[in-house]
Amino acid sequence: MEQRVQSVEADSAETSTAKSVPELRRSIPAWALGLSLGLNALLLALWTSDRTGRLPRAVSEAPGAAPAQAASAAGEPDAGPDPERLLEQVNPVAGFNLHVHYGDLGPSLIQAGAIDPTRFEEVYREAGRPLTSDQLTALIDGSDAPVVIDRENSHFLLNFFWALGLANRSPLLEHGPLMSYSKGDIGRFASTGGWTLGARPATDLYSSADILELTPRQHDLVERVAMQVYRPCCDNHTAFADCNHGMAMLGLLQLLASQGASEGEMLEAAKYASSFWFPQQAMEVAAFFFVKQGLAYEQVAASDAVGRDVFSGTGFNSVHRWLAENGLLPEAPRQGGGCGV
Repeated sequence: MEQRVQSVEADSAETSTAKSVPELRRSIPAWALGLSLGLNALLLALWTSDRTGRLPRAVSEAPGAAPAQAASAAGEPDAGPDPERLLEQVNPVAGFNLHVHYGDLGPSLIQAGAIDPTRFEEVYREAGRPLTSDQLTALIDGSDAPVVIDRENSHFLLNFFWALGLANRSPLLEHGPLMSYSKGDIGRFASTGGWTLGARPATDLYSSADILELTPRQHDLVERVAMQVYRPCCDNHTAFADCNHGMAMLGLLQLLASQGASEGEMLEAAKYASSFWFPQQAMEVAAFFFVKQGLAYEQVAASDAVGRDVFSGTGFNSVHRWLAENGLLPEAPRQGGGCGV
């Protein structure tokens, strides 16, 4: 956003005081003149040090402020953050360890009817991305391997956790926003009616199985974290899981809580799962924090990276618009998946 700076010219006093200046200078002792010059030099140094292109913190965090880039301050060409470097930050080639393991989650989802393995495999085969042997093992037999999300398996995990979030019994599903806004038809949401890879109707699967055993305190933790995690496809947090990304995130948070994760660990996992499910949006958020605050994506607090101010639909649109206006939009490869299976 262009900032208007009003130019004000001070009236010159040279003409009106031309005669009095010589007498004034003669009347000032040498030590006073030296002190005055010293103070003026100090004030000048402070003034110039504040004109380096940096913005005050309160302004630099606002999407409408002008970009404050070190390269511009140094007189170098302003090329913006490097897209390849940004992509590696938000979607590292090595992936991100979510610090949970699969265990018998896959077989439990199949047993509950949340996943029809034949349909599940068919979707990926028809898309030209057949499940890998490791993915099939996790799905059919279970696995002790850690869950590492990467560029190749992000869509598999999106659907895998979608099934979990939908079917696992949850007070948040039974008494939360989805039920409140369902108007008696829980299948009216994309996260419910859109699930077609189960052996049972999605409305029958909804909060129907004790797949994960969570204590009341863990359920409370899931709800607390879920209310902090937004997604850029809408203005809803994960506690209102009305699309596949929201329901998948709910499933992931439940899995994390069931395996003893802390609130901070859950938010960090949500940050990187979101960055793989929304790579373009995450790259833009990373560019925003880099330009505004000089932070690499790994340095951005997880609660900020997935928070309402930058990662809700409205917040992200503000970030996107600011980047576009300043010619700083990066572009990521398509990999995150839409709002369907």
